[in-house]
Amino acid sequence: MYKNDKVIRRYSEPFKLKILDELSKGKHTKSELCKLYSIAPTTVNEWIKKYNRKDLMNTRVKVETKDEISRIKALQNEIQQLKKLLLKKDLDAMVLDSYLEVAAEDLGYKSVAKQKKS
Repeated sequence: MYKNDKVIRRYSEPFKLKILDELSKGKHTKSELCKLYSIAPTTVNEWIKKYNRKDLMNTRVKVETKDEISRIKALQNEIQQLKKLLLKKDLDAMVLDSYLEVAAEDLGYKSVAKQKKS
C-alpha cells in the first residue's frame, strides 16, 4: 500500500443501527464507541442525522439568571454607546483634518505637514 492510498470503509446498515442502539442505551459514550470501533465522530453524527435520531446529538443547555440577562443587556447597550462615541470622535477628527487642509491651502502651504512644522 502506498502512503497516499486512502482506506475507504463502508459500514453495513445493521452495524450503524447497532452503534446508534448502544449509544441510545448509554452503554458507551460517543467518544468511547468511536475509539472502540475506530469510527470518526463525524461519521457517527452523520448516522444520527441519517436515521433522524436527534435525541442522540450533543445538546448545549445554557442556564442564565435574570441578573445575568439584565447585565448582558446593560453591557450590550454600553457597547453600542461606546461605538457611537468612537464614530463621533473619528468624524470630528476627519472634520478637523479637513479644516487644517483648507487653512494650509489658504495660507499658501503646499501640505498640512509643512504647516505643522512652522
